Amino acid sequence: MAEKQQQQTGHVEDEIPPSLVGHTFIVPKKEINMVPDMMKWKRSQAYTDYMGFVLALNEGVKGKKLTDDYKVSEVIHKLMSLLDTLNRWIDEMPPVDQPSRFGNKAFRTWYAKLDKEAENLVSTVIPVHLSAAVPEVAVYLKESVGNSTRIDYGTGHEAAFAAFLCCLCKIGILKVDDQLAIVFRVFNRYLEVMRKLQKTYRMEPAGSQGVWGLDDFQFLPFIWGSAQLIDHSILEPRHFVDEKVVNEHHKDYMFLECILFITEMKTGPFAEHSNQLWNISAVPAWSKVNQGLIRMYKAECLEKFPVIQHFKFGSLLPIQPVKS
Repeated sequence: MAEKQQQQTGHVEDEIPPSLVGHTFIVPKKEINMVPDMMKWKRSQAYTDYMGFVLALNEGVKGKKLTDDYKVSEVIHKLMSLLDTLNRWIDEMPPVDQPSRFGNKAFRTWYAKLDKEAENLVSTVIPVHLSAAVPEVAVYLKESVGNSTRIDYGTGHEAAFAAFLCCLCKIGILKVDDQLAIVFRVFNRYLEVMRKLQKTYRMEPAGSQGVWGLDDFQFLPFIWGSAQLIDHSILEPRHFVDEKVVNEHHKDYMFLECILFITEMKTGPFAEHSNQLWNISAVPAWSKVNQGLIRMYKAECLEKFPVIQHFKFGSLLPIQPVKS
């Protein structure tokens, strides 16, 4: 992968951002316990900041390929090695023999390891002068890999990983010029590790809507992936259901990577197992696909109680109402 290495400059990194001077970090906790609490979420600073983060990255990746040149900072490298560690643990904890095909119990062993090590892992990314943030930020990493009781994974877990990255931006570790690397390097690697978890431990889709949902497990890569394809000179939405096109271009485009994974995991006609995506392939322009997916993400994920009831709120993503 082409990249431009960035030289670290020590002194700037050691300053606490002005917004964090005297800041009290808190371990995030659940706040959405009943359906009426959803109004608190929609009015919260957390919702505004989370959605702002998703949309900023959406703008940042428009028209860009995964294989383009972009800055890869020291923090990005540290996040990649954190994800490589999670990946290595999967190899060290193979699935166990059990009667049930789905939900392999070895996932619980893998998750227990993450639960124990999460703060240590996060402290490799967060510099010492911001170490007070580690317990808060580490919660989002632990929430981002699936549920160890149900052995399932869904868009709420994906949202926790985006929240983890959002928190790293809020404490000033990830910068605006890290945007491409956040999506193309870190988030893309996260997806690879999650796909490996899903395959290895045969995880159930959390709250899946079956053929009526967009995808069993993910949503954000379809949003950012469609942004990448806006104004593409050749590829139109109708092309992503063409196996040849997907095989030729998936290394450049996140959206096509997602399609490839679906076709590897599911059998039968695409229109039957992925009806929503099939319908989307009839939309004439990627910009329309992108706008439609953002609306759908809000309605089907962020405004659904079964998804958001698990979201945790702290000092960086607070439940308090947005400051107008």
